[in-house]
Amino acid sequence: MSDIIQIKGNVKFPITLDPGVWIFDDRRIDLNTYFDQGRKEENIEEDYVKKTANQWQREIQEGAVFPPTLKTEQKFEKEKVLTGTFGMPLKPFLSNAEPLTNAKTVVFETENGEVEMPIEKAEECILAFSKEGKPLKEDGPVHIIYGDGSNRNDPIKKVRAIIVK
Repeated sequence: MSDIIQIKGNVKFPITLDPGVWIFDDRRIDLNTYFDQGRKEENIEEDYVKKTANQWQREIQEGAVFPPTLKTEQKFEKEKVLTGTFGMPLKPFLSNAEPLTNAKTVVFETENGEVEMPIEKAEECILAFSKEGKPLKEDGPVHIIYGDGSNRNDPIKKVRAIIVK
């Protein structure tokens, strides 16, 4: 089983995804709370820029020495990463692949067949990559969860490729 997934097909830039490194990405979503807390519409890239700017401002004001609160935050974050269930939004990856203007659908190629949906619905999907701190080795490398969470208990599993048509 390969742990990497390609976004290919009717795109300007085919992309290779490695879910093994997403645990370090600030865009990751905690799937234990994401659907239960009344998901708010937000611009993921804008949120990422704001978090980065806040961290930069904090370092400018407090210097490179980590204050005790930051050490505590980092310890909590490490524990959360080791025990959490996480996913990544698919939209930024599809945007970076730049689907061509005639692209209408996305096909999730799995070991059990193909699942096709309109590109607009696919952009809302989440790529689950970790469950209780462990990568999805048995039926992964990712699970596809619809943006509304309607299939979160029975996601699309064993995804091998994402094909834009």
